[in-house]
Amino acid sequence: MRIPRIFHPETLPSGGEIDLSDEAANHVGRVLRMGVGQALELFDGSNLTFPAEIVQADKKKVRVAVKESRQDDRESPLHLHLGQVMSRGEKMEFTIQKAVELGVNVITPLFSERCGVKLDAERLAKKIHQWQKIVIAACEQCGRNRIPQVREAMSLEAWCAEQEAGLKLNLHPRASQSINTLPLPVERVRLLIGPEGGLSADEIAMTSRYGFTDILLGPRVLRTETTALTAITALQVRFGDVG
Repeated sequence: MRIPRIFHPETLPSGGEIDLSDEAANHVGRVLRMGVGQALELFDGSNLTFPAEIVQADKKKVRVAVKESRQDDRESPLHLHLGQVMSRGEKMEFTIQKAVELGVNVITPLFSERCGVKLDAERLAKKIHQWQKIVIAACEQCGRNRIPQVREAMSLEAWCAEQEAGLKLNLHPRASQSINTLPLPVERVRLLIGPEGGLSADEIAMTSRYGFTDILLGPRVLRTETTALTAITALQVRFGDVG
């Protein structure tokens, strides 16, 4: 049986004991039905892992003994910042979850002309919090020991205008370049994925003004969530640690 991995948001003490958070304790005690003497693996986002053993488990709390830390770097050499125009319903959650599994480091939700998501400030804040929880769960599942960041949502142009080193890419069905033709080496990529209806002509022109390179994934039209994951995978194969 695979040892469950649990994220602990505070710095973990090697050789000490801690109480798991209420949410983690509920997952360990009630969902997984684990008890005293069983093993866990904890991580705190520092790229370290901490073997641990349950020393107390009841309806109210789970207490664990934390053992010596060990370095476990599973991060790609390619730093990926995904700018994703928000999609409806579970599509955005799916994109975020799988992007984390594929090694994305930063995710910024974006508004564009054809963005189908309309949220007030309160509902948007709840969404951001929910998406960050999805990121943490994905890290627990896939073995990453650093937690990618879900940033506050912003407009497409504001995101494109940000200054960040590295290659800036925009998917375009009539582009002349592909990921395989991009020159080596590349260590940082800022990847823009548009909405289900695509970017408008004005928005495509705007990305060009901010130094984005149009690239083509292939001859078929992909859904927005498929586009993001295909592009991330192709970038990791060429510049990162997939393949």
